[in-house]
Order: sequence, then C-alpha cells, then structure tokens
Amino acid sequence: MILAGKTAFIVNPHAGNGATCMEWPRIQAFARDRLGPFEVHLTSGPGDATRAAGEQLRRGFERIICVGGDGTLNEVVNGLVGEDGVVPAGVVVGFIPNGTGCDFVRTNPIPRELDACLSLIEEGHARRLDLGRLTYRDPLGETAVRYFHNIASFGIAGEVVARVNRTSKAFGPFVSFMWGTLQSLLLYGTKRVRLRLDDGPETECSVWNIAVANGRYHGGGMCVAPDAATDDGLLHVTVIGDLRLPEVFWHLPKLYSRRIGDIRKVRMAVCRTVEASSGDSVLLDVDGEQPGTLPSRFEVVPAALNIIAG
Repeated sequence: MILAGKTAFIVNPHAGNGATCMEWPRIQAFARDRLGPFEVHLTSGPGDATRAAGEQLRRGFERIICVGGDGTLNEVVNGLVGEDGVVPAGVVVGFIPNGTGCDFVRTNPIPRELDACLSLIEEGHARRLDLGRLTYRDPLGETAVRYFHNIASFGIAGEVVARVNRTSKAFGPFVSFMWGTLQSLLLYGTKRVRLRLDDGPETECSVWNIAVANGRYHGGGMCVAPDAATDDGLLHVTVIGDLRLPEVFWHLPKLYSRRIGDIRKVRMAVCRTVEASSGDSVLLDVDGEQPGTLPSRFEVVPAALNIIAG
C-alpha cells in the first residue's frame, strides 16, 4: 500500500537525552530535499505529541512523521486513534527513530540510518499493524485508556522505566536500561498478581514481570517475546515467575540473546485479552513510559495502524 498527502513532522527535541534537538536541523534539511514542504511541531512536554497529532488529523494531514523514541511514537499514535481504536485508513505514520530505546524498529523493518529512513518514507509503502488497547488506573486513581504499538508490561519493568526516565540517559539505551534494571533488582521484589487470559480461569502467581507484547523487544534490546508479530492479531504474553535473585542475575543475558524461553520459571502464551490485578502497587511500562498501575485490561486491536515500513 502506498499513501501520500499533506505532511507534518512531530519532533521531540528531548528524545535521546536531548540528542534529537541537536540532530533536528540536519534531519529537517534532508527531509525538505526528499519530501518537499511540510509543517513541523516541536513538542514541549509529556502529552504534547498526542495533542499535536490530533490537531494535525483534524486539519487534514495524511502523512504524519514522528521523530523521537518509542514514547513519542506512542503519544502520536494515541492522538490519531478513533473511538474504535483504529487510526483512519487514509492516514499513514512514519517514524524516524532518534530516542533512548527505539525497540519498535527491532521488530519492524524501519531503518535507523537517516538516508535509508527518508528513502522509505519517500516511497511511502505502508503496512497495516495491530495496536494494543490498555485500560488502567492513572496516578490520580482514575480509570484511563491508552494504546500501545510495541509492548506494555507490569512489574519490575514499570519500576525500571520510572527510574530510567528520572535519570540521565547520556550513556545510551543499553547502559541506561541495564543500570536501571540492576538498581531495581536490588530494591524491588516479586509481586502477587491475579491473571486471566481470554476467557480462561483466573490464576494467582508471584512474578517479577509480565509482558503483554505486540512487538518483540523492550528495555533497550531485551527480547521478551521472541515469537511476537505486529500483524498477527494476537498478544504474546511472557510471565517471568518467582526466580530467586541469583537466578535472575544468572539468566539476565538470555533476555538479550532471544533465549528467554529457556528459563524454567518463564511461561509464554498467546491470547487476545489479558486482565491483571494485584493487592500490591504494580507499575506499568507502556512503550517506555510509566502512566499508572494495575488493575488493567489489555486487548488487541487488529490492523489498526498504517505505518511506513519496509
């Protein structure tokens, strides 16, 4: 599918610990040569990309290019979805990855190199991908809804992303997430979680983390869902169970070598809905952002987003 139309860029200058701010003049110059005229919105804070994407949609823009990390792309997607959770069919999203994690492009064929990425956007071939819909409790205790394009998880991942987003990311995504993970492992612990997949029975288990995945990677390269595909109409669930702390450190490299399934206390499943709750305070990680806590409901929205990809 090839789509084209009025083009707008949504740019997060703070992405990548401020690297996008320095890179944007070069990106803008290359893009003007390759894509012709476009409008630009530089975000100023959390939620601004969502507001900008919604405004551009109302103004008739059909090609919306996100420059930043997975968190910025998440905000853009949330500004474009309708009440049915689907982005209008005539709207296509492009992504120039320039953030801390950018794990989404590890699953989908979107190049990191600027020239190749702009060539892909210029060609305009779009793929229809699934989204996840998450209903959760926000920091004020109210029920909220958010969509995710990559992975939503809860447990230690929520602790890690909250820690990473409070500190400097100057040493790059791998070091940032690894340091945040090591700190959280020493200060955190397992949580008791009640879990239901589709219409199955509710089970209760003690876990370090549960990932509800559309893509395969999160946390700066951790492969928590090796078999996930963003267009299969399914959620891939990975439950990391009650490992002792020495076991966690022993098995941690498996998260980076696609061998998470080799860990005895890891369970995997596929489904279309997930319900989770806990008597503990359990933080969420949604595409690298920390919006709230359990209880939560996760649902797949098939074929919800046109995104430019190889």
